[in-house]
Amino acid sequence: MKDNNNTVISVRNLTKMFGSFSAVDHISFDVGRGEIFGFLGANGAGKTTAMRMLCGLSYPTSGDGFVAGCDINTQAEKIKRRIGYMSQKFSLYGNLTVMENLRLFATVYGMSDKEIKEASTHIFRNLEMVNMRDTLVKEIPVGWRQKIAFATATIHRPEVVFLDEPTGGVDPITRRKFWELIYKASSEGMTVFVTTHYLDEAEYCSRISIMVDGCIKVLDTPHELKKKYNAATMDEVFRIVAKDAKRGE
Repeated sequence: MKDNNNTVISVRNLTKMFGSFSAVDHISFDVGRGEIFGFLGANGAGKTTAMRMLCGLSYPTSGDGFVAGCDINTQAEKIKRRIGYMSQKFSLYGNLTVMENLRLFATVYGMSDKEIKEASTHIFRNLEMVNMRDTLVKEIPVGWRQKIAFATATIHRPEVVFLDEPTGGVDPITRRKFWELIYKASSEGMTVFVTTHYLDEAEYCSRISIMVDGCIKVLDTPHELKKKYNAATMDEVFRIVAKDAKRGE
């Protein structure tokens, strides 16, 4: 699958062991270019461990995987340069201005001064936040901080961005606006790999996988999953699929 230009993430029998405990148990899937891929599972299901391997932050015990054309077993550092990452806990520096945060993350991604200037100008105009350029991040409302965090994660135009519960703790209106950013990035060809505890957000994804006890139990479009389980919502689907989980909260 690594030779398919439309496949940005390809995983085969990916496994992570901690002693005798199988945190991730032989999972396999592909994610296409521009796809919004929802990666769901209860706490303890193994999704965070799996995401860490895909981001080049942890090595698999066994199995194969390619992210943006890079081998997760041998090219972890290259992967880090070719992806974006955003978590629920914003990794922005409150005592730096918006521009200083953008410049810092862009430099980490290896962008030149010219590239940073062009990209930041586009971001400020696109997000309608030109007047916030020199404002300290800690003085900006949460909704705007979230947009800035997404901007810093994607300033280098990565092939794929990983969003780890990015809308946790924010109000429904802010969540909806954030998903507008996700849709725009997807429409421009960026692959979005997202985890969330908000099951209504799963409805917005191109496809959904649900992990249970380290394994992927189901993987399909929201429409097909609701049809398969005769469910009205993804919340109902999740409850049915994960009802026998041994790990969890």
